Amino acid sequence: MRNVDVCIIGAGPAGMVAATECAKAGASVVLLDEQPRPGGQIYRAISTQGHPMGNVLGPDYLHGSTLLQAFSEVQLDYINEATIWRVDPNRTVYWSRRGKSEKLHAKRIIIATGAIERSFAFPGWTLPGVMTAGASQILLKTSGIAPKNAVLVGTGPLLYLLAGQLINAGATPAAIVDTQLPTSYLKASRYLANALFGHQYIVKGLKLLKQIKQAEIPHYTQATDIRAGGGEQLEQLTFNIKGKAHTLTTSTVLSHIGVIPNVQLTRSMGIDHEWDSQQRCWKPTLDETLNTSLAGIAVAGDGCGIGGAKVAEKQGHLVAIDALHALGYLPSERWQQETQRLILAIRKELAIRPFLDTLYSPPQQAMTPEDSTIICRCEEVTAGDIRKMARNHCNGINQVKALTRCGMGPCQGRYCGSTVAEIMAAETGKEPAQVGYYRIRHPIKPLKLSELASLAPSERSYIQPYRKVKEQHNDNYSTKAHESAHE
Repeated sequence: MRNVDVCIIGAGPAGMVAATECAKAGASVVLLDEQPRPGGQIYRAISTQGHPMGNVLGPDYLHGSTLLQAFSEVQLDYINEATIWRVDPNRTVYWSRRGKSEKLHAKRIIIATGAIERSFAFPGWTLPGVMTAGASQILLKTSGIAPKNAVLVGTGPLLYLLAGQLINAGATPAAIVDTQLPTSYLKASRYLANALFGHQYIVKGLKLLKQIKQAEIPHYTQATDIRAGGGEQLEQLTFNIKGKAHTLTTSTVLSHIGVIPNVQLTRSMGIDHEWDSQQRCWKPTLDETLNTSLAGIAVAGDGCGIGGAKVAEKQGHLVAIDALHALGYLPSERWQQETQRLILAIRKELAIRPFLDTLYSPPQQAMTPEDSTIICRCEEVTAGDIRKMARNHCNGINQVKALTRCGMGPCQGRYCGSTVAEIMAAETGKEPAQVGYYRIRHPIKPLKLSELASLAPSERSYIQPYRKVKEQHNDNYSTKAHESAHE
């Protein structure tokens, strides 16, 4: 069992900053990350020198090289390709790497596992050729692959950012099919005053829309009844606008309707969570310095509510300062000063979120898909299957899971959980907060028996005491049999 001051899970902006600050102060730090290189999703494949496609990905992406440079200059134990499959409330962390499992105990844990894309389940979304905008960004950042003549469908800032990046890469999208409705602007206008604090984000958005217009990309708005069609692979996308049907021939559709916190790990640990009605997602219940309901465990970045890369960076600094103070590495006076400064800076950055969350709220089709739509791709459970359970007075989302296997596949409900809750809430007339969420159990990621067994060498295996008893029993039996024969 290794013992460290701070264990950080996730090497995105929050994780890198937290690790850097803790290590600079002299704390012993272990940073565990599932990816081969630090950066997280937002700064995936970044290096201290930038990125070969930096001019395509933009200056916001290249900012990650500054964080990586600072991270690379401190002394800490960075463990990549580590699949974390269990974290106990007593702050014991278990992970697998290259076929072998390890564990450590930390005085403080910082969870910075970020966000996942909200699933947009529509008829045909499981066809080859349909993928998420985030998946397309991964291809662009890691392999320089940009799909040609792709149709972008959904809503949200990432959809327009990806469109701009594809234009820069010379792979101008064939069309943008936007699900945003005029009523969204009206609802979002209530938060316009606060949004002015984040005017830089509005300016960036307007520049992207201008770039899309100059590229002469067909831009459809108020799209409903979205369907992907084809035989063995995607061939077309159909949708309606004000009752008029439209069909676009394409072999690639990139969908996106926002991101939600990745709460699988925090859920499995028994941390308290709360429903965010504005972002329509579950997030950990945190205090002012982002500590959870479990002592010594904090969450930073999009895993504690969607705020973006700049917010994640500041939150990583905040939880690091708090951990250092608790461990005795930082005097109280400096802790108070830095904490107040960072809390105010985070609030300022988050001021625009209510405006953006309301403006780019998920479309109704995503919340209540038609019966034939597959919701759980792992187990091929449809929206109709879930509604049938709700109509038969199924007692909550976990009973639906037990009866349909929805959420029991390799993803463990990461991608279907939020949609299942929305369908059940609509069918029963409740709020998703009342419907609840899946009970997440360990291991939260697929685990080989050999990886589990590797935690205990054979001489210290849990079976060893029983083996000794058996051997002793056999020895005694052999002796008695020999004596009996001799007589």
